[in-house]
Amino acid sequence: MKTKSGASQSQGQSASELISKRIAELGDWRGDTLGRMRKLIKQADPDVVEEWKWMGTPTFSHDGIICTGESYKKVVKLTFAKGASLKDPARLFNSSLDGNVRRAIDIHEGEKVDESAFKTLIRQAVALNSSGKSKPAKKAK
Repeated sequence: MKTKSGASQSQGQSASELISKRIAELGDWRGDTLGRMRKLIKQADPDVVEEWKWMGTPTFSHDGIICTGESYKKVVKLTFAKGASLKDPARLFNSSLDGNVRRAIDIHEGEKVDESAFKTLIRQAVALNSSGKSKPAKKAK
């Protein structure tokens, strides 16, 4: 796994170190959830690049952004940069569904995510980034 530093990187720490620090600082279900999802991302794509962007957003990339991992008071949000172009038969996407590009998975306290389906989304996102295509598939009418 590789890391890239962002402009807001603090005291020479790598992006991976900053993400680990964020997970530890949360110290509750949000940290546990973000840590679990990070582990699944790495399992799905061992070549994932961890980045620290936009003044402190954990970002996971491979030939472009796969997703970000943000933590809020009541939710951990995984936003897929090109989520609208991914097939989601398990219906993991439950947020940002109206946009033409992004899709997100909001995880609330106590909720579980289908790990197999999540890894499939990660692999699809990597394949899409690697293919250079970013437009959503046209829907049949």
